[in-house]
Amino acid sequence: MPKKARTAKTAKGRAAASLVWFEIPADSIDRARTFYGSLFGWTFNKIPAAIADYWHIDTGGGNGTPDGGLMPRMHPAQSITNYIAVPSVTKAATKVLKLGGTICKPKTPVPGMGYFVICEDPEGNTFALWEMNPRAK
Repeated sequence: MPKKARTAKTAKGRAAASLVWFEIPADSIDRARTFYGSLFGWTFNKIPAAIADYWHIDTGGGNGTPDGGLMPRMHPAQSITNYIAVPSVTKAATKVLKLGGTICKPKTPVPGMGYFVICEDPEGNTFALWEMNPRAK
């Protein structure tokens, strides 16, 4: 999953909410691997995950650039999901609701790595919140 989140501060002193991971759903994993590998030179390695047939995408950048995951499409309207680092997914999810968004999947652990929450903004766009926490179970 995501690399260690950076703790840079914004001009207002808040922790930066940086893109740390992305997931690409595909109807054909092989076709998507060929497309993105040929287009961008990305490499793919199958990894154990809660989702069968989940692939790590190495974008070839340094630690400051996000990698991602390639997975089978779960439903016809599923699109690319970007994961944004936050200090607390619980607090950020509460703010999502306050600002008119919705929670699609509540706080979920990725053992040994952290927690995520899948959200939808008021415009219907899906995104995820990510909290690094090696004690996640």
